[in-house]
Amino acid sequence: MFTSVRRYALEAGLDDPVVCYQGAVVAEPRSGRWLRHVPIPVGLAREAIRALRAEGFGINCYVDDELYVAEVTSKARQYADFQHLELHEVGDLLSWLRRPPTKLVVIDDPEILDDLELRMKASFDGRLYISKSLPYFLEFASPDVTKASGLEFLAKRLGFSRERTVAFGDGENDVELLDWAGYGVAVANAHERVLAVADLVCPSVDEEGVAQVVEAFLDSRR
Repeated sequence: MFTSVRRYALEAGLDDPVVCYQGAVVAEPRSGRWLRHVPIPVGLAREAIRALRAEGFGINCYVDDELYVAEVTSKARQYADFQHLELHEVGDLLSWLRRPPTKLVVIDDPEILDDLELRMKASFDGRLYISKSLPYFLEFASPDVTKASGLEFLAKRLGFSRERTVAFGDGENDVELLDWAGYGVAVANAHERVLAVADLVCPSVDEEGVAQVVEAFLDSRR
């Protein structure tokens, strides 16, 4: 979420646009202005909500950079507290939803989500982008959304090429990002699909692998 990222960017004194929501949003931290927003059409979002609800799953629904749920469950509360977010309880999401959501998220155990991901991809093939961000978050977005599409938008706006872009990733939703960039780097503890498309595998997150690569690059230019 932009609201989650924004405070860190401002604290760091950065005003470069940030890519959020798996690439659905590109926004400026200081002004708060959204440069790109590709939400899920309302009808398609309702179809996905019906399918997930029929299987007994709770859903996080993101509209206008706010988090909405049918009811506040322990999983929803844990997620909101982790991200320092306010939860908005609205009852029946289907009757409440009038504006296109930026994304939908289901939270559950990784093994349960693995099976759900396969079923949802079979039902919504080509109509929704479906991927895990973390092992226990299964995310749904517009079919035109990936981190790669968000970065490509930013590249065109700022005037840099994919050939001169280095991307780092670890989660399943970073596959398209590393594939788009001229040089893709996966941390050692990355998802197997990310490792498969990476040009370089750096040390794990516990060893600050990304920082090691950036520092090595900066040292090489001195």
